[in-house]
Amino acid sequence: MTKFAVRIDKRVSKELSKLLPKHLNQIKEDLEGLSSNPRPQDCRKLKVSGGYRITTGEYRILYMIDDQQKVVTVYRIVKRNDFSYRD
Repeated sequence: MTKFAVRIDKRVSKELSKLLPKHLNQIKEDLEGLSSNPRPQDCRKLKVSGGYRITTGEYRILYMIDDQQKVVTVYRIVKRNDFSYRD
């Protein structure tokens, strides 16, 4: 199976630096998992943006997949109860 490169947006990097270690470790594990399987069983395709989301603990990771370039771009990490994005 081909490995994907996982790229993290600058805004996401800032958000990650503010998280508690417990949440940060959960998110890092899932980000590493995206490199080998960008469409895990629990991912959902987003209707509006065409991207995907996975849930990890109290957070959702929103990302886009470029199958030709083999790149996963994480563009947002939001708390599950934050409704500032649409599915």
